[in-house]
Amino acid sequence: MARLVRDSFAAVEPKADEVARYFYGALFTIAPETRALFPITMTVQRDRLLRALVYIVQMVDRPDELITFLRQLGRDHRKFGVLERHYDAVGTALIAALKRFLKDRWTAEIEAAWTTAYGLIAKTMREAAAAETGPPWWAATVIEHRRITRDIALVRARTAEPLPYQAGGYVSVETPHRPRLWRYLSPATAPRNDGILTFHVRAVPGGWVSGAIVQRTRPGEVWRIGPAMGSLSVQPSARPRPLLMIGGGTGITPILSILDDLSRWKHNPRVHLFFGGRRPEDLYALGDLRKVAATAKWLTVTPVTETGAVPGGDRGSLATAVTQRGAWNTHDILVSGSPPMIRGTIARLLAAGTDLERISYDPFTLD
Repeated sequence: MARLVRDSFAAVEPKADEVARYFYGALFTIAPETRALFPITMTVQRDRLLRALVYIVQMVDRPDELITFLRQLGRDHRKFGVLERHYDAVGTALIAALKRFLKDRWTAEIEAAWTTAYGLIAKTMREAAAAETGPPWWAATVIEHRRITRDIALVRARTAEPLPYQAGGYVSVETPHRPRLWRYLSPATAPRNDGILTFHVRAVPGGWVSGAIVQRTRPGEVWRIGPAMGSLSVQPSARPRPLLMIGGGTGITPILSILDDLSRWKHNPRVHLFFGGRRPEDLYALGDLRKVAATAKWLTVTPVTETGAVPGGDRGSLATAVTQRGAWNTHDILVSGSPPMIRGTIARLLAAGTDLERISYDPFTLD
């Protein structure tokens, strides 16, 4: 089943945007009421669908990790008002879209594989949603908004009740400026008892939500925040393995959260962090990281820029800076950044001989 799902998806992936358009057209025809669950503009949503499908297909033969992700997704989808019958409509629309674009390559065996795979996906998500007792979303009042750089803003928001999440995780956020357009953000600090969440948001070119957050957010406005998700985390251990952390741009935020958590531990693993950006000014958190490293002897920070120099830093891509030092096979590895940065870095690590099982990353980072 895994092979048939992976091979058939690879065949339609070059036309992925057309597949997504057809899928949503079919879904809204089969279940017209689902259109109200989505934003007016579907561009972002189509991209999200494709990234979710790619991630699921990549994980189809790693069931433990896939099930964890699907359970998180099922709990998260409660915020949309998804009903039981909608899962069946989504499955019908997905099979119809794949069948249309595979054309003569569509076979009974492929249909059975996708039907079985989607059945397992839907079952896992439904069960997780049904078992969840927490709220589908939390109201959070913005208490601070300030520009860190021209295109990056720091936002602090407070929930009435602390939102449970683990350091390194991410949440979805809806702002009053972009109703029904949820954007994934990672808190930049470990969980706190006062309910305050800190986010670093870069205005992505063409990003409907990120641009509104950076340019228009003001203290006092109320956001909705969905349940926590994510696979980036570090758990206490009697004999912890050393850590390699690789963060690009505002992809550094889940790593900042983990470092904040690690700073409270009595016994820390050794951590080597590579923080990269295209220009020196993109390394907006470098000063704070160096202050932490000055007192935390377990932390080493290496800045990396593609153009321009940073004292004590490397020049080139993050992938080059990391892999020129070896395969890091004694380390657990966390990668966070834009989807192209994550793909490129992991590909280089694998080519250098790194064991895939040691690498952790999350697939959703941009508008």
